[in-house]
Amino acid sequence: QVQLIESGGGLVQAGGSLRLSCTASGRTISNYAMGWFRQAPGKERELVARISWSGINTGYIDSVKGRFTISRDNAKNTVYLQMNRLKPEDTAVYYCAAEVKYYSGKYSAQYWGQGTQVTVSS
Repeated sequence: QVQLIESGGGLVQAGGSLRLSCTASGRTISNYAMGWFRQAPGKERELVARISWSGINTGYIDSVKGRFTISRDNAKNTVYLQMNRLKPEDTAVYYCAAEVKYYSGKYSAQYWGQGTQVTVSS
C-alpha cells in the first residue's frame, strides 16, 4: 500500500504562488506515474498535471499550462506542484495521486492522498 500526504495548501491572493508537496510512505513511488488532481465545489475532479515515473514526461490541462509545474524527487519519494500566477478559478481541493492511468476516456489513479485546500482570493 502507498500512503500519500499532501502539504502546502492555503489561502493566497490572485497572482500569488503556492508549492504543494506530496510525500509517499509504505512503498517507493519511483515506478509510478504521479499526478495532481483537483476538485472544486460542484465540479468533477480533474487531472491538473501528471508526470512519468522518470520525470521526463509531463502533461497539463490547458488552463494551467505555463503557470504550474509538476516535478518529482524519487530519492525523497516526493512529488511537487509549483503553482504560479494563481487565479480564483484555481480554488479547489488538490489531491496527489499515484499510479495514474488513462482508462475509459479519463484519468484515474490507484492511490490517493486526502487532499489539501487551495483558496485564491480576488
